Amino acid sequence: MAEHAEESKVEGLVEKIKEELHDSSSSDSDHEKSEPSSSSVKAKMFRLFGREQPVHKVLGGGKPADVFLWRNKKASAVVLGGATAIWVLFELMEYHLLTLVCHGLILSLAILFLYSNATTFIHKSPPRIPEVSIPEDLTVDIARSLRYEINRAIAVLREIALGRDLKQFLGVIAGLWLLSVVGGCCNFITLFYIVFVLLHTVPFVYEKYDDKIDALAEKAMIEIKKQYAVFDAKVLSKIPKGPLKNKKQH
Repeated sequence: MAEHAEESKVEGLVEKIKEELHDSSSSDSDHEKSEPSSSSVKAKMFRLFGREQPVHKVLGGGKPADVFLWRNKKASAVVLGGATAIWVLFELMEYHLLTLVCHGLILSLAILFLYSNATTFIHKSPPRIPEVSIPEDLTVDIARSLRYEINRAIAVLREIALGRDLKQFLGVIAGLWLLSVVGGCCNFITLFYIVFVLLHTVPFVYEKYDDKIDALAEKAMIEIKKQYAVFDAKVLSKIPKGPLKNKKQH
């Protein structure tokens, strides 16, 4: 009888999860219900991570989004090719950063030296070395944005550490553990290159096949929440509650 009650409870939670997923991504407008269009039907679909905007806007728009989504194929190819060349130099050829910088400076100084001495024979002005100029306002804005993001990350970690949301806590622990496993399999440069390649492939593929991916993601989310509901019914619900939580309920 107890197992039957738990199974019925889990089934009820699964049905509730399905209703919440469809209700959260659907519109409440009566006009859209009476006159459905292709855009309204698309808006009612489940979107991964609750996405309400196009992928281009989610990535921030502008030139970086164009590069990640291959809107500017030449720029995307140059950026990805440069990252690949850096990975090959440091990982496959086992080049070191200091050695690369020194060799680059040697080559640059040699070219400038030869060109400067050649200008006396060809009657041209010596090469002009540009100066680096960074606007002060831009530097201040970057520092403020970085400070805001760091404080927000610390606030999120503080909320997780307080243990108010057990589901979020377990998700973060699982994610950090998975990241540690991946980090143990490869070094930082390889991991950075993998992430860089994923940024140039995953958003592009998702934008192209977003409807199919969202449909599969909806099924996966239902299954994950179903398994969590089973785990909650069989394990978490049987954990004795602390006295602090009982006092709050009174």
